[in-house]
Amino acid sequence: MRYDLYEELARQLAGIGAVKRDLARTLPADCPPGAAAVLTVLDRHGEMRLSRLAELLAVDISVTSRHVAHVADRGWIVRESDPGDGRCRILRLTPAGRTVLLELGARYSAALESTLADWSAEDITVLTTLLARLRSSF
Repeated sequence: MRYDLYEELARQLAGIGAVKRDLARTLPADCPPGAAAVLTVLDRHGEMRLSRLAELLAVDISVTSRHVAHVADRGWIVRESDPGDGRCRILRLTPAGRTVLLELGARYSAALESTLADWSAEDITVLTTLLARLRSSF
């Protein structure tokens, strides 16, 4: 019986990918999901080197580099010399990047509000609590 619970949980979690893809459709055309992830991580964790960003995003450094170039070209982040090691760059969110993040948050919230309009506040709270608990277990 316990195996069946985990099997069903795995199926439901796989379905989260579809939810994420639908939410990604709300992003502005010039801000694909990878760019949004870069901005979000820099906002949450502060300035950092590319290698640390790649680690936090859990993607290859070459992929991270492409995402960083995309957001830097738009002025959403800056790449400055690392004072401790001039060969490295420190990535930092700009005010324009923070503005984009506010827009992304508003778009995601509006999409969730629309989609979950028939859910009770209690159900949304329970889901949020359980998802946070699941994330902390990893």
